[in-house]
Amino acid sequence: MSFDLNQIPSPCYLLEEERLIGNLELLKRVQEESGCKIILALKGFSMWSTFDLVRKYLPGCTASSLYELKLSDEKFGGESHIYSAAYREDEFDEVCSLAGHIVFNSVNQWQRFSKQAIKAGVSCGLRVNPGISEVDTDLYNPCFTGSRLGVRPEHLKGAKLSGIEGLHAHALCENLADSSVALIDAFEEKFADYIPWLKWVNFGGGHLMTHAGYDVDKLIARIKAFRERWKVKVYLEPGGAVAWRTGPLITSVLDIVPTDGLDVAILDISATAHMPDVLEMPYRPTITDAGKAGDKGHTYRLGGTSCLAGDVIGDYSFDRPLEIGSRLVFEDMIHYTMVKTTMFNGVRHPDIGIWHTDNSFELVRRFTYEDFRDRLS
Repeated sequence: MSFDLNQIPSPCYLLEEERLIGNLELLKRVQEESGCKIILALKGFSMWSTFDLVRKYLPGCTASSLYELKLSDEKFGGESHIYSAAYREDEFDEVCSLAGHIVFNSVNQWQRFSKQAIKAGVSCGLRVNPGISEVDTDLYNPCFTGSRLGVRPEHLKGAKLSGIEGLHAHALCENLADSSVALIDAFEEKFADYIPWLKWVNFGGGHLMTHAGYDVDKLIARIKAFRERWKVKVYLEPGGAVAWRTGPLITSVLDIVPTDGLDVAILDISATAHMPDVLEMPYRPTITDAGKAGDKGHTYRLGGTSCLAGDVIGDYSFDRPLEIGSRLVFEDMIHYTMVKTTMFNGVRHPDIGIWHTDNSFELVRRFTYEDFRDRLS
């Protein structure tokens, strides 16, 4: 690891600045060589203490709600895009005042709010569903059967689209380059009749460009070919790719409980509150220097501090016995973690910190009882 574990409090989400810069440099290359624009999807990474750095590489943000849009305006600046499954009438004036691009999820929503958005000078788009399933888990698959996300080609025919300047096609989730190309191919095949009068096309997020196995050159070539053929602006809006493998969640063992099965090490975090995808997807997070159950000499089940019986992270083995105070490092915990945490049970929320390139630690945020209290009534 590139940081000094002894300097980090527990629990703590730790962003490693050098890793973030590495990701941003790659995204800069994709923009320069393909001619597309890459904007930050706040739903995946909203750590605004890094935005002074991120805006040196990315021209703006995309939001999924009014509050994310306000965060983009207040803390990032630049281009502000928004897409929502449905807009609220009592919020839409404010949305129009902050957004440069608004994407509607349905023809109904477009017809309801189009005059208001156009009058405000916003560039309007419509989300379409290209009908490809490149994501195995339906929870994260925008195109599963019966998905509410985006207009299907057959429902677009005959719709009054005067004023629409762009189409948005988000169909991926942590996919590699073949899936990115498949999305562009499917979009081109199913929506070719509409592209000539568009100003921009947004191919959404889920393009995991910063993954070691992602063929960046293949993506660059496909975007260049699309732009050269259709003469439109192209946007990508990754969240995970920006913060992919940029830092861990540091935890400590609070107790070790014998059971009628494995001994359980209770940590100072909660799976359900602090890494919810572990239970929702589900998936098994990687712990530095740990193995699967039985791989190493000492196996434990790792549990959280909440009262939820299923607040269990999984079974792991270690070279040495765990003790109260032992530190565990859960890898790749910056994207889609902090943005999804809760304060269930009033369990202490992990701190947020940055390990800077000069090897100094900065504590960015420590959560308190008042943060828990003020979310309630």
